[in-house]
Amino acid sequence: MKSFDQMNNNNENNGEKKSNQFTIMKDDSTDGHGGYGVGTISLENMSPLIVDPNEDKVWVDMAAMHARSAVEKRIRFSTNKEDVPNGKPYWIVWVTVERGDGGPHYYGAAASELLVDREARRGYKILAEHVNHMDKSLKGRYVLEHMDDHSKKLLRDFLMDFNEEYWANSRLVLKGILA
Repeated sequence: MKSFDQMNNNNENNGEKKSNQFTIMKDDSTDGHGGYGVGTISLENMSPLIVDPNEDKVWVDMAAMHARSAVEKRIRFSTNKEDVPNGKPYWIVWVTVERGDGGPHYYGAAASELLVDREARRGYKILAEHVNHMDKSLKGRYVLEHMDDHSKKLLRDFLMDFNEEYWANSRLVLKGILA
């Protein structure tokens, strides 16, 4: 017998998958109490964006946090670019949002490269680079210089359209990199 919640969820979704939203602001779980969890890293303010320069698309894919994004599914990855000669380029951009004196803003952003050949089911990525870029984004750094100009423009337009206030409150360094 199904519970009320299960019936309710089935009726609400009508078989459609829920789309992920940009992670906005969360409470700090270590708000000074000094107990359990102090010193842990919170990923609650981070969202992974997928930039597809070939299709001129940018979208939020929270599954990328666990290397399970739509782009990464059913792909065997290598750390050697030569293994993916026909790879299509993608970027996973790790974006962190924080609340500052002027209000919420894009605090950090770092882009990690992916090459994916769907037909061959092969791809290129360096997992350590993704982890390091996530860390840099959480620490308020911008690592976007290695992106191509078209991808930077797509990212800039997405960030501006997503929330104009966040963009307006963001540091000039980010705006300069994406200009």
